[in-house]
Amino acid sequence: MRLATLADRAVLLVGDGAVDIATASHGRFGSDPMQLLAEWDEFVAWAGQAELPAATPYRETDLNAPVPRPRQVFAVALNYRPHAAEAGYVAPEIPLLFTKFPSCITGPHAEVELPDGNVDWELEMVAVIGRACHRVPAAEAWEVVAGLTVGQDLSERRLQLTGKPAQFSLGKSYPGFGPTGPALVTPDELADRDDLAIECLLNGESVQGARTSEMIFSVPRLIEFISAVCPLHPGDLIFTGTPSGVGNRRVPQRFLGPDDILVSRIEGLGELRQTFRSDPEALRPASA
Repeated sequence: MRLATLADRAVLLVGDGAVDIATASHGRFGSDPMQLLAEWDEFVAWAGQAELPAATPYRETDLNAPVPRPRQVFAVALNYRPHAAEAGYVAPEIPLLFTKFPSCITGPHAEVELPDGNVDWELEMVAVIGRACHRVPAAEAWEVVAGLTVGQDLSERRLQLTGKPAQFSLGKSYPGFGPTGPALVTPDELADRDDLAIECLLNGESVQGARTSEMIFSVPRLIEFISAVCPLHPGDLIFTGTPSGVGNRRVPQRFLGPDDILVSRIEGLGELRQTFRSDPEALRPASA
């Protein structure tokens, strides 16, 4: 199943078209994707047996974030060994967590305003929680996952690395710095949910490439680690980490500029496409 948000309404993507869920369910389920996630078991049961109407063609640029208002957004640092090495660190022994504030979440085809500073790319697979849970063992963790999607952990490096300790979360949470989509894909749609090819392209040039099986901490291990402390809620997002190839570790460094086109692809999940423009009113935080 591929759950998406089209013109702010929850839809199922079927072939080249979309089916409006509220209409197809005769009002049993509404148009808000967050409410569907809150009723995930009931919704999955309905979708598995429903006789859906013909899908309607749609424009990909009309897709919104599949999970538009997550309650919590977790992110993982240094979860690929080559990325840890390029950043000058040894591979971590436990997951290194930070957060992206939910107001940064946007859709798969957003135009992003560039703040003052050095804006970098970080392609990531994102896990979406589908069931309220707490203290979930890794062996049971896939049972609480509604699906996977593509994400970009866009990062303004000057603010992110300002101060001791650094401003990780704030520098990664400007408006539009959490593109996600194009759809929430349930794991049963994937040949191997633990091993997906991922690639990021900047203006057509491949700048990141890896497989999710190369992550140091898998999705189940991340859920076990996070849920040991934090209760998880339907719609929570976990950005699972980025592979090597980010701009601030290149020689010379390379950052995003106006009119750049960033394409982020994950096998079986689809792709994001971001463009960028300068924000004439952007100000650097005074304390930075």
